[in-house]
Amino acid sequence: MSTQEAYAANEADKYKVEQTTVEEDYVEEDRASSIINEFGHGKGSFLTAYFNVVCVVAGTGTLGLPHAFALGGWLGILILILAYAMSVYSGIVLIRCLYYKPGHRLLDFKEIGYHAFSWPGYVISSSLHFLNLFGCPALYLVLAGQNMHSLLAGTPGELTYQIWVIIWAAFLLIPSLLLRTLREVTVISSIGAICTMIAVFIILIESPMYRYQHMDETVVRNGVIWTGFPSALSTIAFSFGGNNTYPHAEHALKKPHQWKWALTLGLTTCTCLYFLTAIPAYWAFGDKAVSPIYNSLPHGAGQIIAKIVMTIHVIFAIPIYSTSFSLEFEKFTRATDDRLGRFGAWLARAVIRTCTMVILALLACFVPYFDDFMGLIGALANCGLVFLIPVMSYLRLTGVRNKPIYELAFCALTLFLGVIGLVFGSIDAIKALIVDFQTDRVA
Repeated sequence: MSTQEAYAANEADKYKVEQTTVEEDYVEEDRASSIINEFGHGKGSFLTAYFNVVCVVAGTGTLGLPHAFALGGWLGILILILAYAMSVYSGIVLIRCLYYKPGHRLLDFKEIGYHAFSWPGYVISSSLHFLNLFGCPALYLVLAGQNMHSLLAGTPGELTYQIWVIIWAAFLLIPSLLLRTLREVTVISSIGAICTMIAVFIILIESPMYRYQHMDETVVRNGVIWTGFPSALSTIAFSFGGNNTYPHAEHALKKPHQWKWALTLGLTTCTCLYFLTAIPAYWAFGDKAVSPIYNSLPHGAGQIIAKIVMTIHVIFAIPIYSTSFSLEFEKFTRATDDRLGRFGAWLARAVIRTCTMVILALLACFVPYFDDFMGLIGALANCGLVFLIPVMSYLRLTGVRNKPIYELAFCALTLFLGVIGLVFGSIDAIKALIVDFQTDRVA
């Protein structure tokens, strides 16, 4: 046996999971439905998977969609529909990649990248995965700091944006140190979905009300703005981020063949929320729609409530992201009880998680630009995680010639838009951030 063959055998043993019997149509479209629940699957129901998808996907991305329409015009409706269809497809084929080898199940997003494209695939998928896990909580700290600064402006509790970021980071470090795994913190994820729905309801009501009360104001709405297409696509891609969590959500299902239906219904719910936010807000504010959109609303109870509920949402979401990042880094550094002892492992975790939160706080303090920061993360991380890697890995692992022509055409369109969003969306976001920094220096 050659060295390469020995390495491959070792990797297969490392990731091998308990074998199971499957039907002969395992490799076809409905093969997931034939998998007997013997891959260590949990006892979660269809509704559990549905709420997992909604809680992970529906979030602060909702707040940037009217601004995405302001960048791309009414073309944003088509982009949103395409992004929805592509996200459903990529989420389904991503799970199929886990079972591409009969009798085995891969563990996560990074392993899919490795099995599809060897070490280059592992490095790229890991980089995008960690960028998402690290960039999102930093973005959330930006939003939390800005909201607290604006809510308490002119009161005895008024503090600078940077001080609020540090306060929240220090506060959130406590659960990060006390809670060892994600099992304890994901219980609170449903609160995020509820807060998002409240904010969507407020924007849906107040945006048209503002427009009817200010009919004399000129509102510029464009049909298509081609120059803003990449930025609009990257912002919308941010709103569908969640692919790197799907393997864990599917693994928790008692009946894994229900995954595609739970995913489809979950993303359909999120897309409906997105349309309820984007269309009325863009109609009301046009090219003046900002991100987060509640800053475009008139000062009053609606805007205050929207800021409060979204602050609650991001504060509950940050520990989920930071703990996920820390757990994977702890696994990489082997900070385990067996290796370091119970106290030593806790100390190592404390150091890693403290450093993680400090870096997040510094990043949030020095890049306080929510909309352009969101666009950069959406372009760099989510376009790759949602549009590129799942589809490329699926075609690589399961073959191209056995796919119908319409599916290959849809895959080609998905990859094309993913590349456009990744390359040109990143360039536009970086240019916008440079302008932001230059403007702050002049001011």
